[in-house]
Amino acid sequence: MIRYAIKEDAPRILQLIKDLAEYEKAPDDAVATLEQIEDSLFSPNPHAFCHVVEVDGTVIGISIWFLNYSTWLGKPGIYLEDLYVDPAHRGKGFGLSLLKELARICIERKYERLQWWVLDWNEPSIEFYKSLGAEAMDEWTVYRVSADALKKLAASS
Repeated sequence: MIRYAIKEDAPRILQLIKDLAEYEKAPDDAVATLEQIEDSLFSPNPHAFCHVVEVDGTVIGISIWFLNYSTWLGKPGIYLEDLYVDPAHRGKGFGLSLLKELARICIERKYERLQWWVLDWNEPSIEFYKSLGAEAMDEWTVYRVSADALKKLAASS
């Protein structure tokens, strides 16, 4: 069953985020707290949204997403931050079902894009995404300013 997450799901969502960080070989980078997840997803003005897959009363998969915006199209889209299914439940179509739900939301709300990043070494996911018609945006390079560089930029005059 796919549904919007509820606040009671937050501890399991956080665990799956940590499991994803472990899978992506960056377990120490996942520093979000339960309180941050609850605030980000379940406050009156959430910063992000989450769908879960539930099997036999247990959340086994998540999609965490937020709206982005294309100035060229003049329309919002969905940016998928995390898509993760517990390894014991992979290969059963749950990841595809989560993506279908986000695609349905895009069509229903007239959003033009559903996009995400994938690590370049994650061949199983890349092949899965290609099978859905997803295209790599290889001509774009992602840049990030964070930590001390972010503070320095903010303080510069």
